[in-house]
Amino acid sequence: MQAAIDRFLGIRGEDKRKLWSMMPIFFCGGVAESLNYTAFMALFNLRFGVAFLPYVYLAEAAVMPVEGWLLAKLTGTMSKSKMMRTLYLIMTSILLLNGMILLTFKVAGFDFRYYYPILFLSSNFVVRQLTLLLWSVAFDLCPTQQAKRLMPLFVASTTTGGIVAGLLAHWIGGLLGTEMVYALAPLLLLAGFWSFRKSIASYLAPLSLKEGKLQPNVPEAPEAERSGGDYWKETLRRPFLLSAIALMTLMPALYFVMEYQYFTAAEAHFPGERELTSFYGIMTALQFTFCLLLQAVSNRLMNWLGASNMLLSISVIFFGGFLLTAGLLSSPYGLYAVSGSYALFYIFLYFIAEPCYQLFFKMMPLSERDGFRYFAQGIAASGGILIGSLLSLLHSSRLLGLTPLAWIGVALALLLIAAAWYGRHLYIRELVISVQSLYNDVSDSAASFFGSLRSSKALTVMLGYLRHPNDYVREVALQLIGKANDSSFLPHLISLLPEGSPRIRVCALRAMNLQGASIQDLVEIASYLDDEDYEVRAACVKLIAKASHMKGQAHFFLRIKLLDSHPLVVSEGVKALYALKSEESYPACQEAIVKMLDTGGEWAVYGSRTVAELKLNEYAPWLMSLLEEPRPAVKEAAVYGLGKLQHLEAVGVLLAMYPMADKELRRAILEAFVDMGEAAVPLLIEGTAHLNPFTWNVCVTALTRIWEESRVQSELAELCTQRLLASTMEGTLPVALTELSYKDLAELAAKRCMEIHEALCDGAWAVLGRLTDERVVASLRETVQDDHAEIRENGLEILAEGFGDRRLAGALMELYRQDRMSERTLETDPQTVLREAVNWPDEWLARIAEYARSDGEESGMKEERKFLSMMDKVMFLKQAPLFSSLSVDELGLLAGIAQEEVHPDQAYLLRRGEPSVSLYLIVDGNIELSNETEEGGGGTIGVLGSHDSLGETSAFDGSPSSVTAQAIFDEVRVLALQGEQLSRLMRLYPEIGIGLLHAASARVRLLENMLLKMG
Repeated sequence: MQAAIDRFLGIRGEDKRKLWSMMPIFFCGGVAESLNYTAFMALFNLRFGVAFLPYVYLAEAAVMPVEGWLLAKLTGTMSKSKMMRTLYLIMTSILLLNGMILLTFKVAGFDFRYYYPILFLSSNFVVRQLTLLLWSVAFDLCPTQQAKRLMPLFVASTTTGGIVAGLLAHWIGGLLGTEMVYALAPLLLLAGFWSFRKSIASYLAPLSLKEGKLQPNVPEAPEAERSGGDYWKETLRRPFLLSAIALMTLMPALYFVMEYQYFTAAEAHFPGERELTSFYGIMTALQFTFCLLLQAVSNRLMNWLGASNMLLSISVIFFGGFLLTAGLLSSPYGLYAVSGSYALFYIFLYFIAEPCYQLFFKMMPLSERDGFRYFAQGIAASGGILIGSLLSLLHSSRLLGLTPLAWIGVALALLLIAAAWYGRHLYIRELVISVQSLYNDVSDSAASFFGSLRSSKALTVMLGYLRHPNDYVREVALQLIGKANDSSFLPHLISLLPEGSPRIRVCALRAMNLQGASIQDLVEIASYLDDEDYEVRAACVKLIAKASHMKGQAHFFLRIKLLDSHPLVVSEGVKALYALKSEESYPACQEAIVKMLDTGGEWAVYGSRTVAELKLNEYAPWLMSLLEEPRPAVKEAAVYGLGKLQHLEAVGVLLAMYPMADKELRRAILEAFVDMGEAAVPLLIEGTAHLNPFTWNVCVTALTRIWEESRVQSELAELCTQRLLASTMEGTLPVALTELSYKDLAELAAKRCMEIHEALCDGAWAVLGRLTDERVVASLRETVQDDHAEIRENGLEILAEGFGDRRLAGALMELYRQDRMSERTLETDPQTVLREAVNWPDEWLARIAEYARSDGEESGMKEERKFLSMMDKVMFLKQAPLFSSLSVDELGLLAGIAQEEVHPDQAYLLRRGEPSVSLYLIVDGNIELSNETEEGGGGTIGVLGSHDSLGETSAFDGSPSSVTAQAIFDEVRVLALQGEQLSRLMRLYPEIGIGLLHAASARVRLLENMLLKMG
């Protein structure tokens, strides 16, 4: 039952903890805000006079810039988390102080009329800032995608709080008076403060740990700042921005006029304070009940209509509200008309229209977007209040009645509709202007703004842009038409195919809807199955597969593409025939799949993905065989396929592959285990007992993603804690080797310990991320690894507080502290550490300890030893610049293929113009590089010594050497790596190739410098 509810609401496992922590904030905030608003409005309207409402709004418009300046200054003096806590306490204190004053008035039996404007301004400040603070909590404490999932629930929590507040105001106001309603508001804020403080500490404080990080004193180029005049000039040049400001100004202005009419009509109908407060309370409950119901369909409405149509619809609602009010205000139904209109205006303005405004600014470059947004919002906020207040003054000054004022509202609402309608067309024009620089962003924004493009006029405009000379504009138009999914566009899109570039042809094919298409249309589209561009052919195959009403004809065209020359087209052909359920073509499809898998390379990649998407389990053994392929891309595709097929026999093989896999293959293996799900859990649990830290890490990480949070907490947290605590002893081996003067061995052991600890920490952080918040964990992890000591200690302090799981956080903190210790002393004898390390589970640490115990010395190798041992080679390769960045496991692989050779004095290792099959690393001796040929002549380029390399370029491709290399002064001992074996290792482990690439670049720079010195 719970799982079904979670799926219906779109809640994931990681969301639940945050919901339990943050929903009380929104509920208590919603109750407090509505109680505050209901009470201070009732008190002001009756005790000071609703006729003065326009004047106090004008005063508020004057105060708001100062308010913004003070808050901005306060923000600059403290961290984000501290600022949010401070603002919350300031608002609570304001409400507490006002509540105490009101209760004092009530108990003492006296009143001070001029206090109520102060009450209005201070309480309305709380309403504004509490709303902003609640949305800031939602977006700052949640990653973007999580915020989108949870926002409807947060809004529902707030609106539920509004309903409760309305009922409380109705009952308490009628029984105990309005002062008690107001006094409840700060108590609700205090009730929510514990959750607020806990959420800030858990999810925001770790994200802001680096705010105090010292930055290097690098002079920055001064950026040109725009002044208010610059924004005005730019806005006046862009009608699009003017239409946005017009909408953002007119809607609040009309709302304030309706609010004034609502309060005036309610005061006239309910002269008693308790009756008025009770009425406000029941209206608030009804208003938020409707808002809660609206939230259930608001996302669907937004997706269906789009923001532009939604703004137009809201404008029509404003017009209808004023028209209804003007017609019924003088009748017995006038209070119901104005109350209902006010409630609708409030909901649609603050819960629907405000988010839609933001899409206007998506068209602007990112660097300018916020500046223009704040400029427009500042103008609109002040302008809306001023216009609404001045219009309301016409009634309070007895120049107009409420009914004529409502007719003025009707006229302004018509102007609002015109602005919303015109803004749609200006948006299209702005889209064309912006599309080249903002292509990836504006296409999504345009889709959000226009929704399903139901307007025929908007569609006509889009069709006009299909002939635009700019391909980017045409692509956006095609994407929007494709979202409309309307088959009536098919003739226009078909006519575009002969004229467009391959990119436009692909977009046109993707935008087509073949529902109701004729055979002639299908034949014309099918002609592009032979297009010279393979992406066009593939898009054409995918499209024809959707022509289910012409299955026979589609089958005829698609079967031919199983013989296409590109694997993508063949893959799409196979999937298309399976989608059409063309059973007579299944044997041909199977032949095509076998061909793809058997050909290897890119064909095998597409073949593996095809098998995965179609869930063809009979090909799982074939995918298993592809795990032996040397090409990394083929192995990754095979792993992906095995995961999608949930082939459990692959788990053991994948676990064995993981320690030596590159980053991309490791990511693919992890995703494969996650795809296998619960079926793989028993095997993964066995893997958590594996001695290899990398294998242990992938098993733990996969389990954190498969299991629910409760199971991760109960089973994995303690397992990780024990593994981390056991791993702290490994750091004693490098210390022991250092004390015994085995410097090279100590460095190799330290490198291995760091690799082990990184793998173990990966698993521990994965568990903490499941128990807390992934974004917070990422920030905290970066903090504890920071080079700045103070920042690092701040992060470790959060771990010390028991972040996520107290024991696991403590073990992780201890591991990081030990790794950072520059000087560690042993409590036991170094030889005792070596004897114990021989039996440690990690193979490399045990080998290092055994080597040190047997016959190691400070250099890690003896001069009298004729041949290097395996450990000698590993230590030597680690010291060579060419391989210094490789892991110990990768160094071991290289050491396994490295052959030791001794060349006498004057012997040639390379000759210019002759091919070489080996890369050489100098162990002892010197080698002269020259441009000498067999015929003689040439000069010395340079002399190489120990740990230098030569022959890198010709070893891989067998090309002639560009230099001559000759042993000088004495014999030379080298490690030779055959190019063919090295190339195979590079294909299997790309990290080795990356290290070689970096070293080769350094070699080129060295040779260039040598040549420059030669003149």
